[in-house]
Amino acid sequence: MKYDLPDELTVDVDGAVRTVTLNRAAELNCTNANLHWALANVWRQLSADTDAKVVILTGAGRAFCAGGDIGWITTFLDDPVARDESLREGAQIVEEMLRFPLPVIAAVNGPAVGLGCSIALLCDIVLIAETAYLADPHVSVGLVAGDGGAALWPLLCPILRSREYLYTGDRIPAATAVDLGLASRTVAPDDLIAQAHRLAERLAAQPTEALRGTKRLVNMYLSQVLGGPLQAGFAAERVTMQSDEHRGKISAFQQKLSRS
Repeated sequence: MKYDLPDELTVDVDGAVRTVTLNRAAELNCTNANLHWALANVWRQLSADTDAKVVILTGAGRAFCAGGDIGWITTFLDDPVARDESLREGAQIVEEMLRFPLPVIAAVNGPAVGLGCSIALLCDIVLIAETAYLADPHVSVGLVAGDGGAALWPLLCPILRSREYLYTGDRIPAATAVDLGLASRTVAPDDLIAQAHRLAERLAAQPTEALRGTKRLVNMYLSQVLGGPLQAGFAAERVTMQSDEHRGKISAFQQKLSRS
């Protein structure tokens, strides 16, 4: 099957396994317009690939996904159409991943930040390199953590621990992420992709309908629980995207980048 995607997201075929790679290595796989669109639209294309049974999601280079590209995010300050489209696509990413019928293994090879963290945690199994970390710094840049963090984390780990990390934006080291229930297990960095493939092959050999039906039931529960908080989260994030606090944080971050 031929995938119709921008270069920022690639799909490699290996038997019944599809490896989806965020492919902006030089930018730590931060999401720009093309990558964000691709993450919203790849899942239906994968569903239409009748030979696929399992998907591995990973990042090129040394990061999984370090959040949103600052240049792209800055355009939202004065372009409400682009801002609202990004929020619509963000909701589409979550909905498509919850609806996707095949098991997805996240191979978190490096930092998974903001949306990057959310897409990792929406996968069925999360293998995380011992040197990687998770973080959701939305609040730190003046935004509500609306694209998954505030709604999803309390379903996976204790609410008290969720609050601390969401409120501060602090990094969650790999081992701590496993202890909290935000990752399945840690893996040596050099063995991450190999272990992901071994697990993918094992899942591909499972009875197809039994595996898909089990995932559908689990995700039905997640979809029902997440529906209200996600809608409220995206609405609240939209409000904070227009705030002076957010504009100030983005401007300060841009100045810091220009000096480095």
